[in-house]
Amino acid sequence: MTTHPRIILKSGKDASLLRYHPWVFSGAIKKVTGTVAEGQIVEVYDNKDHFLGIGHYQTGTIAVRILSFTPDELDKSFFADKIERAWKIRKDLGLADNDHTTMYRLVHGEGDGLPGLIADVYGRTLVLQMHSAGMYLIRRLLADAFREVLGSRISAIYDKSESALPHRFPLKEKDGFIEGSSDECIALESDNKFLVDIPGGQKTGFFLDQRENRQLAGSLSKGKNVLNLFGYTGGFSVYAMRGGAKLVHTVDSSRQAIELANRNVELNFGKDPRHEGIVADAFEYLGSAGNKYDMIILDPPAFAKHNEVLHNALQGYKRLNARAFSVIQPGGILFTFSCSQVVCRDAFRKTVFTAAAISKRQVRILYQLSQPPDHPVNIYHPEGEYLKGLVLAVE
Repeated sequence: MTTHPRIILKSGKDASLLRYHPWVFSGAIKKVTGTVAEGQIVEVYDNKDHFLGIGHYQTGTIAVRILSFTPDELDKSFFADKIERAWKIRKDLGLADNDHTTMYRLVHGEGDGLPGLIADVYGRTLVLQMHSAGMYLIRRLLADAFREVLGSRISAIYDKSESALPHRFPLKEKDGFIEGSSDECIALESDNKFLVDIPGGQKTGFFLDQRENRQLAGSLSKGKNVLNLFGYTGGFSVYAMRGGAKLVHTVDSSRQAIELANRNVELNFGKDPRHEGIVADAFEYLGSAGNKYDMIILDPPAFAKHNEVLHNALQGYKRLNARAFSVIQPGGILFTFSCSQVVCRDAFRKTVFTAAAISKRQVRILYQLSQPPDHPVNIYHPEGEYLKGLVLAVE
């Protein structure tokens, strides 16, 4: 095995690694032997010189992201093996090689044993997003490993790491194709067509984590007046229309998002008068919307990315849900979500409970939702469970 710098932990700080948690926090480090640089491979040892793991070093609170708890060589074959396992799971789930759904998440960071790496498939384009310097520095090796596993299933690989990497890390290149190229990308989800804006869209171009929740919304939307708030590019709207909604309003503060939502509706239904895209602030729109909706979907961006702003985030969720409860028709259905990792499931549910109490509406929980199985949660890394959702019947 190649010799790497060593991270020596303080006495008693090895417990989380012995439980296979893949993070080493900076406060747990006693000393470093050798010179380490951002993104470098390091080996982690306890205070008695017992090997604990190997991974990528990074300055900051999370100092090491562990890639293996055995002394493996982190070469192309190592990553190809991990990718192969991840692909097989998606194949078994019915997502990979599926003619009806051609976009899915292939690698989900810690959930697939590859902290710092996201890989999404859109048709024949693979989009990589590196969240750690270590993954970014080996992006071309990773591209080769993905090519080895996927072969002719992909024709292009796009790197979209610019907005995901720590600000302190100097980018060597801007976002762009590592390999191949592609024109306008249209992919399928349950036979619904979506135009995916890979360079300019949020995340890797589309919110793949709401696929199963969109399907559920579609199945409950027949004959309903639907409000898709924070609608982005209209994913929930397309499913609601497919499900037989009477009317669907997609509301987002971004004009570019609404233009793309309108295009996605047209891709599937042509110039359908049931749909209207509206550029507006979500809170302001709810304040003046009146009581015309009997299904409301609240899928806001993360209100909190750090614990320091958790209280303010919970207040934001409470205010948003209270407004939705106040305007939804009796007998209506409310889909409400939080994608903030620092907002735990229990805190989110209590916040929605408080909003319901403020509105004095009778509310029943029909479904408790999470992220789909191509966004797996490592059982030793509960922080990976970031998406929480409730489907509520409102009297």
